Amino acid sequence: MEMLGLPVFWVELGAIIWINLLVSGDNAVMIALAARSLPTQQQKLAVFWGSTAAVALRVILTIFAAALLALPWLKFAGGALLLWIGVRMLVQKKDDIDVSASDKLWIAVRTILSADLIMSLDNVIAVAAAANSVGSAPELASMKYVLLVLGLAISIPIVIFGSVMMLKIMERFPVIIALGAALLGWIAGEIMVTDPAIADWVQLNAAWLHDLHVAPIAGAVFVTAFGRWSMWEI
Repeated sequence: MEMLGLPVFWVELGAIIWINLLVSGDNAVMIALAARSLPTQQQKLAVFWGSTAAVALRVILTIFAAALLALPWLKFAGGALLLWIGVRMLVQKKDDIDVSASDKLWIAVRTILSADLIMSLDNVIAVAAAANSVGSAPELASMKYVLLVLGLAISIPIVIFGSVMMLKIMERFPVIIALGAALLGWIAGEIMVTDPAIADWVQLNAAWLHDLHVAPIAGAVFVTAFGRWSMWEI
């Protein structure tokens, strides 16, 4: 508990909380999208359990961030999965109506976890960097994982509040649903072109995909267009 008396502990804790809030805006949108089709009471459960589990997952991801992001094709595959999740969230299929309430709650929480896992691949690097910046002195080195857990845990109620607010906004302005799905497509496109397996090739031969935001735009257009086409088919 001696670390609680060190000013650097509170400075670094504040930095981690701030960074996590900055990168959690899109997560709040995604959580609201996944929970929007549930009954009101189950929306709250989905937001709570989805947010809590997602933040716990982010702690684990942050610990192994460098190793995960070095794996070839992981980000590319994750981006492709995120495109599918974006389309899925945009389209309310008829056969989903027959799913029991408990199953729909589990599906919503599972979707939140899957999407957050992918969307957090880049975000956790910033949080890990903040945690690792406490210094190399023995009395400071032990802070790293305490900072990670505390910083991300404190962020849970704020992410939940943001998700609840997005649910209310989506109910009043349905166009937000399409914009939220497009946001997932944007993130997917950005993730895919930064995969270690193709990042060097992209930088040398097609830097415009990243520099001019062509890949993110293409991802957003794909989710929106394919989602609208799917809605016409059902």
